[in-house]
Amino acid sequence: MALNLIMLGPPGAGKGTQAERFAKLKGIPKISTGDMLRDAVKAGTEIGLRAKAIMERGELVSDEVMVKIVQERLNRDDARSGFILDGFPRTVAQAKALDSVMAGRAPLIIIDIVVPEMELVRRLGSRLVCANCGNNADPSDAKAYETLRCSRCGGQLVQRADDNDAVVRERLKVYERNTAPLVNYYRERPTFRAVDGALAPDCVAAALVDAVDMAKGAVVGGTAL
Repeated sequence: MALNLIMLGPPGAGKGTQAERFAKLKGIPKISTGDMLRDAVKAGTEIGLRAKAIMERGELVSDEVMVKIVQERLNRDDARSGFILDGFPRTVAQAKALDSVMAGRAPLIIIDIVVPEMELVRRLGSRLVCANCGNNADPSDAKAYETLRCSRCGGQLVQRADDNDAVVRERLKVYERNTAPLVNYYRERPTFRAVDGALAPDCVAAALVDAVDMAKGAVVGGTAL
């Protein structure tokens, strides 16, 4: 059975890092809408330029654009045996659209990574990203932070334009307003689980594996929606 996973959580919760680790562990693709949008920005396409202006204001790209991007990606061959969505859905409207896209496929497993707001502000204020490939530096990678070089491609690590204090707080407000209601949308599903994201990265990774295994048990038991 395909393993179809959604990672929820506010900016700075560690969704990207944990999704990448879990994807490698399970041999399924990590599908990050953020990565796809940054590729469009780098290419200078019309949608990329629109997305860049929106993201730098700490706002979210429209549901219509995001649904089209994700639907095309999920139809590729490498996603047939499963995937991890990082950064989508961000709104209840997107979640409903995703449910339609997923019709006839294995149920979604939803993991919500929970982190206190003060810790999120601290993390985002010190976060570094590669100017070349867009990869977020692992906070535990002391060498990367010391050399300011990406461990993936060797590019220069810089602070994201949307990680300054004012924009960080605006992004968290946008999350609370638009994205947090997803927890209520998914909460009653037997494949929904919450994980404490304030723990050390290795502990979060272990808790994630356990949570997914429990959710898979709900699917196998025939109780998933």
